[in-house]
Amino acid sequence: MRVPPVHRPSPDAPPSSAAPGIDGPAPVKPLREPIPSEALFAGATEVQIAHRGALYRLKLTALGKLILTK
Repeated sequence: MRVPPVHRPSPDAPPSSAAPGIDGPAPVKPLREPIPSEALFAGATEVQIAHRGALYRLKLTALGKLILTK
């Protein structure tokens, strides 16, 4: 019994738009422009971020460092 050949895209082929695992990884979206922390905090020392149903807190310390907690 003959086994049909497996289709393998050439290394130079453009990425596929199919779901991961079917024809390879999904295309990568380009990064957004950075958001300045001054614009994010707008004078506050803490902001809340809702992500996938969970609430995170991003704090700005007295030394100017950032702390992210869930």
